[in-house]
Amino acid sequence: MTTLTAALGDGAVITRRNVIKIKRVPDLLIIGMLSPIMFVLLFAYVFGSAVVLPGGGDYREFLMAGIFTQTVVLSTTITGVGLAEDMQKGIIDRFRTLPISRSAVLVGRTTSDLVNNLLVVATMSLAGLVVGWRVNTSVGEALLGFALLLAFAYAVSWIMAVVGLAVRSPEVVNNASFVVVFALTFVANTFVPSEGLPGPLRVFAQWNPVSAVTEAVRQLFGNNPPGYVAPDVWPLQNPIAASLGWIVVILLVFVPLSVQQYQKATSR
Repeated sequence: MTTLTAALGDGAVITRRNVIKIKRVPDLLIIGMLSPIMFVLLFAYVFGSAVVLPGGGDYREFLMAGIFTQTVVLSTTITGVGLAEDMQKGIIDRFRTLPISRSAVLVGRTTSDLVNNLLVVATMSLAGLVVGWRVNTSVGEALLGFALLLAFAYAVSWIMAVVGLAVRSPEVVNNASFVVVFALTFVANTFVPSEGLPGPLRVFAQWNPVSAVTEAVRQLFGNNPPGYVAPDVWPLQNPIAASLGWIVVILLVFVPLSVQQYQKATSR
């Protein structure tokens, strides 16, 4: 118990260090907030005019759950880039000389990036309200939707932690993560219903964890088109359960992997 308490305390210190870094380098936060606003405006006013939802409905409301999910997943690349940068600059080596838990650096990094995502989601919510997005369910359901988004982002940040520690070059981490995350977030139901995709892409999109989270958030916000019927696949029929399942699986797999990779990286 004492070891766990110490690890959490050490993690809180590293979290504070990373949050202060965001404050002292506001460019990172500003860019992180401008990107989602750009996506909201681009899809709502440019591409949105050409998209017709099956059964009608407001595309801007349909869009926002996908934009939320895409943005928080893209924001997790900060975790990998930050760790790679700390490795490159020798900051991780300095941490090794301190009497802190081995998991503290990873806990601090992922938690501080969760704070960053919270700010990004708040900014996106304001942008969405401006373009006409509304939550059509209860406050409790809306809060659950936001919590699900942040929990999924936190889980994915542990995947990025493994990548950042394995690659160790911020530029490579950023480029590689961007390509993979972009593919995952576009081959999904983020911007258009998955039913309209061709065979193999449709199957991939329907079982894509991003689709499950998007569908869950869309459902919790009450943003599905009138008369919408989810595709007959388990993750989209049960999106909240599927999303929670993906979050648990990702954490169970990648938290130990990231700790193992951290030990390997710091022993070189």
